[in-house]
Amino acid sequence: MDFIIFDLEFNRFLSPEDSSVKPAKHFPFEIIQLGAVKLSNGFSEITEFVRLIKPSLYKEIDPFITQLTGITLEKIQNEALFPTVLEEFASFIGSNDPVFCVWGMSDVKELYRSSSRFGFDNNLLPWKTIDVQRHAALSLGLPRRLLPSLQSAVAALNIPIKDKFHDALFDARYTAEVLKMIYSPSIKPKKYDPSDERSVLRRPKREIDIEGLLNQFEKMYGRDMSNEERQIIVLAYKMGRTHQFLKEPEQSSVTIPDD
Repeated sequence: MDFIIFDLEFNRFLSPEDSSVKPAKHFPFEIIQLGAVKLSNGFSEITEFVRLIKPSLYKEIDPFITQLTGITLEKIQNEALFPTVLEEFASFIGSNDPVFCVWGMSDVKELYRSSSRFGFDNNLLPWKTIDVQRHAALSLGLPRRLLPSLQSAVAALNIPIKDKFHDALFDARYTAEVLKMIYSPSIKPKKYDPSDERSVLRRPKREIDIEGLLNQFEKMYGRDMSNEERQIIVLAYKMGRTHQFLKEPEQSSVTIPDD
């Protein structure tokens, strides 16, 4: 059995005021990077995989995505399209009883969804999955429904931080390290069925009231904001929602229960 720990980075549909492109039905996101680590049953690393992907749906990169991932249109416009990368990824996965391991099931759902969009044979993708994020939450003794970010779990487990987060390969590596730390025989792969509608339902996304946000700043400062100030405020608000700049308390510690 091989563990295929993978991660995706996405572009997304820009709001109407930022883009003339219409959102594709059922595809609010588009995969622009895929990174993976293959581990043996004994957690020895076998090989790695990483590809940038040329977009075919949304040919503008959301500035927030660029800020988060460092991916620009210039970096990916000459890369292969998703079907080619998916075929390469399927070859990378191999046939040694593979198990998908991910930080949250959304990446599995989006991978299968995009695969179906291009008519790829989903039977070539693993159906067994391990949600590392959920098992990490249990191992860290977190309250039910409270799921840690990858960065906070890495810090709590004292895993060395050598590379940035929000890069598909680096995040796959960090997820692999978390899996190694928390794994026990009680963690069993679960079957993922992309045809099960319950597995693809998402909580409705709440939109940012941008005008309300900007009006609040203008009220606080008693003047109109310039276009540059408005852009900075919106970007800062979006970045704050990722929690990427939160610091761990210096004196805090997390007790990991013995399995």
